[in-house]
Amino acid sequence: MGGTADEEARERTEGYVDRTLRRDPKTKFILQKMEEIGCSVDASKFVTVEHCDDSIAGGFRPQSGVVVCQNHVQTQEEVDNLLAHELIHAYDHCRGKNLDWNDCQHHTCSEIRAASLSGDCHWLFEALRGNFGLKKQHQACVKRRAKLSIAMNPACGDADQQQKAVDDCFEKCFADTAPFDRIP
Repeated sequence: MGGTADEEARERTEGYVDRTLRRDPKTKFILQKMEEIGCSVDASKFVTVEHCDDSIAGGFRPQSGVVVCQNHVQTQEEVDNLLAHELIHAYDHCRGKNLDWNDCQHHTCSEIRAASLSGDCHWLFEALRGNFGLKKQHQACVKRRAKLSIAMNPACGDADQQQKAVDDCFEKCFADTAPFDRIP
């Protein structure tokens, strides 16, 4: 007989993570660029799969690495985008030696970059979310997803303060496509 649903979710998610780390060009590229700027990581230890209580698919913990929430991801594509998103945060943490995740401006900038560069705002995922705008849809998605992410940071205050942080950071942070030459 099979294991519990939680054990099956863990095994499925670990398979997705392993496949992403071995095959996904974007993830491999970000890890390579992290190594080039002095932040080499052992991805098999840097990325962990956990059961998460919060309604999040994953996250970046500066002291320990990337978490993928086995109970909130369902597909390989979700894991591909999630790892790219969280690795952008890891890249930002590496290159910004004074990056302070409790500083709303720092956190907002990294969220804008991660939403833009990871694939989170690909037109297909936006269509699945019911967002069909054509004019500047990518930018609208990036702003929306960055605001959702910083809403969990107490340093970012209320909804008005969060919107202001996104508005203040957007132009500069959206233009920063490192480690890529352009938005992939």
